[in-house]
Amino acid sequence: MEKQYENCRLCPRRCGVNRIHGEKGFCGETASLRIASAVLHHGEEPPVAGECGSGAIFVSGCNLSCTFCQNFQISQQGLGRGISIDEFTQICLILQEKGAENINIITGTHATPALIHGIVAAKVGGLSLPVLWNSSSYENEDTLALLQDVVDVFLPDIKTLDTEIARGFFNAPDYPEIAVQAVLAMLDMRPSYVCGDGGKVLSGVVVRHLVLPGHLDSTRTVLEWFAENVQGRALLSLMTQYTPIGAHTPTRYINHAEYETLLKWLDELGLDGFYQELSPGREWVPDFSRFNPFPSKLSIPVWSFRDGISGS
Repeated sequence: MEKQYENCRLCPRRCGVNRIHGEKGFCGETASLRIASAVLHHGEEPPVAGECGSGAIFVSGCNLSCTFCQNFQISQQGLGRGISIDEFTQICLILQEKGAENINIITGTHATPALIHGIVAAKVGGLSLPVLWNSSSYENEDTLALLQDVVDVFLPDIKTLDTEIARGFFNAPDYPEIAVQAVLAMLDMRPSYVCGDGGKVLSGVVVRHLVLPGHLDSTRTVLEWFAENVQGRALLSLMTQYTPIGAHTPTRYINHAEYETLLKWLDELGLDGFYQELSPGREWVPDFSRFNPFPSKLSIPVWSFRDGISGS
């Protein structure tokens, strides 16, 4: 499977570089699996975080370049280090030992072959938790198909269905059409939302959308698409945690008037799922140079690229 890095076309960028020989495409990554952090994350949706937290593994690199990315240190600035499959397995099993509700792979599209290898090895080694694929939806359907037997829950973003927003903020004018097809492919693989004890998600799809200040028309389009195409098959997670970061992006938080409009739209369209309370601040912006990238109320660190496993 690693041969797919030789002429890399894993994502819609289809860069064609030989990552096995150390070449880097848009994602900035070679064939080495690089990880920045692993934590018990309490900041995810209730069925994902559960009582003990989601076992979040943050993969370095990304095939988008979102101008407001909260994880910019690892998605665009290269923080993280290469790990072996054995070390990946160890991270998964320690998260399980610490009580994680699941293994939550964050932004792993460009590393799909190595991550599949790692997940399979972890399951052979005793991993019994559901595996979540937390992604931007900027993914090829044939790459997603490789995840059929290893991923239980898909957590895709629908960032926008507006070509100009996709061009300006994500450097991917084709994002809308690709994201829609990716989410529908995920629903083909996991057509039913299945919960376990305490409402914890075991299988299915949760579609996320981050609201951009001053761009509520874009959000309205996404909500209408969801209502018309996937309502009843997937859950919606509407996120209002946008934080002003970097240049050429909205320079403020979501305001109360926008938030009230969002709530009215959810009611009008009859959408079920989750929405964040309005709480402007920078607590959602992690610092991956620290052992615990997040405030202590949001996460418990288990592993970091500089310090290794907690207590080791």
